[in-house]
Amino acid sequence: MDLNLLWFVLLGILLAGYAILDGFDLGVGILHLAARNDQERRLMINSIGPLWDGNEVWLVTFGGALFAAFPNAYATIFSGFYVAFMLLLFSLIFRAVSIEFRSKRDSRVWRRFWDYSFFGASFLATFLFGVATGNALIGVPVNAEGTFTGSFFDLIRPYPILIGLLTVAFAAMHGAIYLYLKTESEMQQLIHRWMWRGFGFTLIFYMLATIFILASVPQVTRNFREHPWAWVIIVMLVLAFANIPRAIFLGRPFYAFLSSSFTILALVFLFSFTLYPNLVVSSISPAYSLTIFNAASSPKTLRIMAIIALIGMPFVLAYTTAIYWAFRGKVKITEHSY
Repeated sequence: MDLNLLWFVLLGILLAGYAILDGFDLGVGILHLAARNDQERRLMINSIGPLWDGNEVWLVTFGGALFAAFPNAYATIFSGFYVAFMLLLFSLIFRAVSIEFRSKRDSRVWRRFWDYSFFGASFLATFLFGVATGNALIGVPVNAEGTFTGSFFDLIRPYPILIGLLTVAFAAMHGAIYLYLKTESEMQQLIHRWMWRGFGFTLIFYMLATIFILASVPQVTRNFREHPWAWVIIVMLVLAFANIPRAIFLGRPFYAFLSSSFTILALVFLFSFTLYPNLVVSSISPAYSLTIFNAASSPKTLRIMAIIALIGMPFVLAYTTAIYWAFRGKVKITEHSY
């Protein structure tokens, strides 16, 4: 495989891994305020307590891989999205602080402050991920030198906002399904309603986003016209998404979680396939877009990094598998809990 294409695929794998794994714990944060009492909130936090920091390794690895493989695209993205990325970084940090600090004092005011902080940081981080995805699809103002010529407010457009809301809704649904797997009795009944509402909002925003982009950015189907086999992924996406309510109705939450995860995987594939070979689409002129060829590191760098990835990624997979296996089963509140 061509090294440029190999790194594009590896970035897609890292992005999908992060979206699936950190997607559900961001969803838990979005749902946090919907819990009825302190006990339920503690159960929710403890369901992701041993996992959330490991899940974010995928995001860190994605950023490092983008910097090493496609430094020109990395520079353009981070300079153009600087304010947005600072907001994202603040959200991720504040979210972690909220998890760790919430149970340090047995005070209602103290815990409520960190509850709202946890929800707000989770919502904002998820929304910003969606806004970034929307802007990547429709393009941003990048000139011939690969320099972002717009402002932060040029990124806040109807379609990216719609994708941001879709991302929030999907994360809430994904998180609710995960919580259903980790809880018992009365709380499961509450979460059951959250799953249905999350699916309903996701379906609405997904249909609106699809109609919007097909009507306003018809070139997104270019690669599908050139490679008709990719329509198979769309069919699989529809089937996986449709299986979520079926599995919920039949009382099979694990299959609902697998379907939700596969839907995310298919969406990341469609996102990557739509962009290819671009990494940053220029809304000024297609000729100014940064691709996996004109934004890449030298072939020697790509080759060395490929060897490092071949060695390192199995460790990430092994670590992730070991942690999830160690903390499998229903979550319980103990003296060591959050």
